[in-house]
Amino acid sequence: MTTPQRGIGSGFGARSTVDDVLSGIDLSGRTAIVTGGYSGLGLEATRALAGAGARVVVPARRRSVAEEAVGGIDGVETDDLDLSDLESVRGFAERFLASGRAVEIMINNAGIMACPETRVGPGWEAQFATNHLGHFALVNRLWPAIARGGGRVVAVSSGAHGITGVRWDDVQFERGYDRWQAYGQAKAANVLFAVQLDVLGRGAGVRAFAVHPGSILTPLQRHLAKADMVGAGWIDEAGNPTDPTFKTPGQGAATQVWAAVSPRLVGMGGVYCEDCDVAEPAVEGVEGGVHAHATDLGEAARLWALSAGLTGVDAFAAVAG
Repeated sequence: MTTPQRGIGSGFGARSTVDDVLSGIDLSGRTAIVTGGYSGLGLEATRALAGAGARVVVPARRRSVAEEAVGGIDGVETDDLDLSDLESVRGFAERFLASGRAVEIMINNAGIMACPETRVGPGWEAQFATNHLGHFALVNRLWPAIARGGGRVVAVSSGAHGITGVRWDDVQFERGYDRWQAYGQAKAANVLFAVQLDVLGRGAGVRAFAVHPGSILTPLQRHLAKADMVGAGWIDEAGNPTDPTFKTPGQGAATQVWAAVSPRLVGMGGVYCEDCDVAEPAVEGVEGGVHAHATDLGEAARLWALSAGLTGVDAFAAVAG
């Protein structure tokens, strides 16, 4: 069933926190994987899910940093994972599958934003490779465990998905790099990934969502100069937030956690969420919403095929064929 892209009256909003959306929900016996779950919004999601009883696996590029960050949280374990390295993705997935566990919650939270031009793997643009292709390969390799769990996959996108759709004529920015265009493409890809995964996975009882967490000051801004953030009105010269629309990390992580666990979303999927509700379609001149290029079924299927070709992984190849 195709889920309408419109609000469902969740009862939550922009200022809701992870604790709000998890109130009364018991996740005991469930396993969650949260990429980047040791920093920023990911750490908030890890704390919240573990606090509700879930066993949380945090795969991390900087495992020692991750172990220190989550060391005081019961029910959390770490492992090695570099999303920009497909062999690292393969290794993590194989180790997890060997454990025999199912995955009830998968949150693709890790990401990089507006970094200098960087090439990884066979020359791929780093934001597209890390934010999208790495997660694409990870979910496809973990599919046996995800299907067994019959749960939800949440792709953390951004309002920046509206900057651009997939640049089919130059996906890897080989003809000139723009860090914000590259970020926008990667975030649009996150939404399209969720749209197509929901189409392919719903037969196994797996549903997928994309989310916009809102604007939050986290380590994601590490590649931005302070002067740029002051100029944008995000912070003052002392580094204090000045934009009243910015959320706290606990508020910013709430939408991905809500999408992962809310009983209101049973039987739903393939939609973009923000402020702890299903978002409305974007309207010119109005803040928020999801742009049509990111939810187009044809674009989603095309991106899936491209991603499968680039990574050499497609858990649904037989289904699609």
